[in-house]
Amino acid sequence: MKLLTYILLLFSLGSVHAQEKAYKDGEWFKFRIHYGFVTAGYATLEVNDEVLGGKEVHHIKGYGKTTGLSRAFFKVEDDYQSYIDKDKDIPYRFIRNINEGGYTKDIQIDFDHGNGRALVHNKEKDTKDWVTFPEDAQDMVSAFYYLRNHLDVSSLEIGDTIDINMFFDKENYKFRLKYLGNEVIRTKFGKIPTLKFRPYVQSGRVFKEKESLTVWVSDDANKMPVLIKADLAVGSLKASLTEFKGLKNSFKIHVD
Repeated sequence: MKLLTYILLLFSLGSVHAQEKAYKDGEWFKFRIHYGFVTAGYATLEVNDEVLGGKEVHHIKGYGKTTGLSRAFFKVEDDYQSYIDKDKDIPYRFIRNINEGGYTKDIQIDFDHGNGRALVHNKEKDTKDWVTFPEDAQDMVSAFYYLRNHLDVSSLEIGDTIDINMFFDKENYKFRLKYLGNEVIRTKFGKIPTLKFRPYVQSGRVFKEKESLTVWVSDDANKMPVLIKADLAVGSLKASLTEFKGLKNSFKIHVD
C-alpha cells in the first residue's frame, strides 16, 4: 500500500515557468487504489485556504487508507499535510502521521526559508532537531502543487528529465521525473488527454533508485492527477481518479 504515499509524492512534474494558478481553495480529489477489479483502498487530496503564523497559506490535506479485506491483512492510515505560501509556493509546515501495518511515524517539520533550516519534531520520540535544507526545497506534498503551477509543456521533449530538491523527514533528496509524451486514456469521465511521466529517485534508505511507476496528469490548465500505475512482480497496482470537485479551470475531455 505504499502507493498511498506515492500519490502525494509522484505527481511532481514540470519545468519552472511562472503561469496562472492551477488550483484553488476547495479543490478535492479522490482516488481508488486497486489491483485490477479488486479495491485495496482510497486516498484523497484537498485544498483549503487558511492563515498560519500571520501568512496566507494553502492548507493541503492528503489522506489514504486500506479498506475491506485489504485492511484486514494490512492496515494503512496515512495522513499528510502541507501549509504552502499562496504567493511563493514554498512550504512552511509539513505533517506526516502514518500507520502502515504497524510501522508508524508522527513528524512535524517547520521550514525557516530565511535561514535554510527546518525544525523536525518527532512526536513519537519527543525529539526536535534543526536540519539544513537547500534553496527551493519542497516537501513531498508541496512539490505536487508547486510544480502544477509551473509546468511549461511547450519546452518539454520526450525523454527530458526534471529535478527538484526534496526534504523528507530529516534528509535531503533529489527527485527526478522523466517526460514520456502525451497519451489519451480512458477513464470513468471519458477519454482524457494526458501528459505521461516516469518518476525516479536517488537510491537510499527510503527509496529505491528506480521505481516501476508511470504517472498520467491531465493535459489542461489544471494539471490534475488522473492515474498512477505501479508495475509489481505479481501484477499492477493502480491509483485511479474517481471523484473531483472545485477545479479552478475547465476540465478537458477528448471528443472523437
